[in-house]
Amino acid sequence: MFLDILQRHLDCFKQLPAIAELVEKTGQRLAQIIASSGKILVCGNGGSAADAQHFAAELLGRFEKERSAWPSIALTTDTSILTAIGNDYGFADVFSRQVQGLGRKGDALIGISTSGNSENVLRAVAMAKSQGMYTVGLLGRDGGTLKGQVETAVVVGDKNTARIQEAHIFILHFWAMVIENTVPAKA
Repeated sequence: MFLDILQRHLDCFKQLPAIAELVEKTGQRLAQIIASSGKILVCGNGGSAADAQHFAAELLGRFEKERSAWPSIALTTDTSILTAIGNDYGFADVFSRQVQGLGRKGDALIGISTSGNSENVLRAVAMAKSQGMYTVGLLGRDGGTLKGQVETAVVVGDKNTARIQEAHIFILHFWAMVIENTVPAKA
């Protein structure tokens, strides 16, 4: 059983060379945003929420190098904000309302969705675009609706949620490395 799951993981990762150039360019664009005093907002649901938090922590803390903290916010973490917005406006607006208040032109929003169809992520992307932010979808399957809504769609074309999430965290780690290797340590 373990070897079967490992093989499925490896099969999923064999697809990644097809998106390597896009992943690299996206990492460079994110690094430029940080270097230009922008911030990165990240959102997603369930396991993708955990990935959003993980990536924000890599930027605010450190990934592999000692350096200054970089501005990154996981929109998935503040239970008071999430429950207030969810109660007052609805769950579909829990991220878009935060993007409206925290996002600015020159910032980036990374929306993570294994289906590409999460309504709250779609609304966050729409809000980010209206504010002149760079939008990235870290997606799975066929990219869903989000694929056509974001400026950059990075799609892991697998059908299994767990395998997609394993590839997503690999890509997020790569982006953290690119940012650390590109942005001056004191930026």
